[in-house]
Formats: sequence, C-alpha cells, structure tokens
Amino acid sequence: MQAFLKGATIQSSRPQKDKVTAGPSAEKKAKAVPWVEKYRPKCVDEVAFQDEVVAVLKKSLEGADLPNLLFYGPPGTGKTSTILAAARELYGPELYRQRVLELNASDERGIQVIREKVKNFAQLTVAGTRPDGKPCPPFKIIILDEADSMTAPAQAALRRTMEKESRSTRFCLICNYISRIIEPLTSRCSKFRFKPLASQIQKERLLEICDKEKLKYTKESIAALVQLSEGDLRKAITFLQSAARLNADKEITDQAIIEIVGVVPSKMIDNLLQICFRGTFEKLEVAVRNMVNEGYAATQILSQLHDCILEKDITDKQKSAISEKMAVVGKCLADGADEYLQMLSLCSVIMQQAGQS
Repeated sequence: MQAFLKGATIQSSRPQKDKVTAGPSAEKKAKAVPWVEKYRPKCVDEVAFQDEVVAVLKKSLEGADLPNLLFYGPPGTGKTSTILAAARELYGPELYRQRVLELNASDERGIQVIREKVKNFAQLTVAGTRPDGKPCPPFKIIILDEADSMTAPAQAALRRTMEKESRSTRFCLICNYISRIIEPLTSRCSKFRFKPLASQIQKERLLEICDKEKLKYTKESIAALVQLSEGDLRKAITFLQSAARLNADKEITDQAIIEIVGVVPSKMIDNLLQICFRGTFEKLEVAVRNMVNEGYAATQILSQLHDCILEKDITDKQKSAISEKMAVVGKCLADGADEYLQMLSLCSVIMQQAGQS
C-alpha cells in the first residue's frame, strides 16, 4: 500500500515539473494577440475618420468634463475603441481599471445586472487626482457595449441610475441601431453617429499594418480587402491576419483574400444568372445545388445576386419584384430555413421575371 502511495506521489509530481518547464512557452503564446487588439487606437488622436467625435472628446478631455455619450453606427467603425482610448487618456494606466466598468450588454443585459453591478459601481465616489500628478476627473465611466441588445426593463431601470449618479458617474452607451434604444435614454445622452470608414482611410491603415508586420502583398489584395470589408476596418484587419497566417512568407494576393472571405467567384454568379435568363429549370436546380454543396453561404450568394440584378438591363418593375423576393428569402434564411430551397425559389422568380422581358 505504501509503495502504491509513493508511486502516486511520484506521478503527481511529474505534471508540476511539466508545468514549470511549460511556463515560458505559455507566456510567449499569451503575447500573440489578434491584430485587431494589437493595433487598436491607444489615444483619441489615433481614431480614424470620426472627426466630429474626436473634436468633442478632445474638448471634454481638456476641460475634464464629459457628458453621457451614445455612440451608434455600423460595426467596425471605432465606437468601442474611441471611448476606451478616451478613458485611458483621462485616467492613465494606474486608475483605468478602478474607474472604468465595461459591460457587453449582449451577455449581461438583464435588469438584475443594472440593479446590482452598474448601480453598485456608480455609487462609489472617487478623488480627482492621479498618482502621476496630472488632473483627473472626479467621476467614473460605465461603458455599455451593444446596448441595443438590452431588454426594455433594463433600459428603463438605467435611466434613473443615470440621473441619480450624475455627480460620480458618466455612461457611454454603444449600439448599432439607435432605434432600439428607448427615448428617455437617448434624450439623456450626447449622440454621435460613427460613419463607415472611407476606402482611402482603410487602405492607409491596412498598409501601415502590412509595413509593421513586414508582409508581402499586392495592390489588388489591399483593394480587395477594402472592397469586401464594406467600411468595417475590424473585418478588414481580421481578414488580413488570416491571409498572412495562411500564406506565411508568400505574397498575399487578391485571390487569397477572396477565398478567405468566402466570396462566390463572379464567374459562378454570372453563370447562375445566365441560366436564370436563358436556361431551363433542370439546369437551374443543378447549378443551385452545386453552389450550396460547395459550401458558399446563402447570404453571401444573396448579397452578390442583389448587386448583379441592380446592374442588369431589365425594367424597374422586374427589379422591384426580384428585390421583394430577395427580402423574403433573407428573412427566411435568418430564421434558419433550408438554404437550397430558398435559393432555388429566388432563382425561379428571377427566371420568371426574365421570361417577361
């Protein structure tokens, strides 16, 4: 029995040695952060293309006074990055964690969170000095990311907290759709719309990352990234990192970007439309089945078909009928309907409209 116990102690001691030896390599792996976080703006001046917001925040930082804020706009335009950069400038690295509470309202969005976490944090009073001697505002910041996912009762509970704790706390609500925020909350905040980033701004930031990471790339690949990200810089940077990992030391081409993004090749879309306009229903069934079987997302096919239909030489009445069907198909796909059947029904409508011309 003692021998058995000794054996058990020897075995249990080995993993500890392994853990000790694995320590440095684990630390190295931890340092490999996504490029989205690595190149996130560290100060307000680094925020790209949102001049009005940056100007207002700079004035607020100079006077150490900040209203309640509501940032809204498409994803990947710098909403969260802007307020985090402003908070770092206000409080410095030492006080940042004590003074800023960041909640993702998609995960923690119930009324209980507002009553407990937010209310308790808001009630704490703070001093107006920083360890480095710089002036510091006598308030904390609560960031509620994706606030449009909050339940209506939670939003209603938040408005009283915003008023009651206005001396010690400022709120920053971040959302994609301002229409989903109740009116009493929007009236208590300064609203700022974040625009989709211009192509030139995206291109400059992507080229800057390419130079810092010493990547080999073509002009066409950067143009493809800008076009396919549709003003979402976060998406563009993620695609760039994926392409860099996939190609290693090779040159990043536009074809590699297209494969990573999952875009349907233009030849396949043109072929599908050609069958819709001049082919038979049997051929259409085969073409749609092949496209779905190859793993292309139905939503991506839908988006590309929409762009092509708008450019087609057909009447506005035909375009509107096809677009209406596209809207119905998009809703069905969002509800989890069968991709093949939905795409086939859409293509049959396109075929029907094409037969009338």
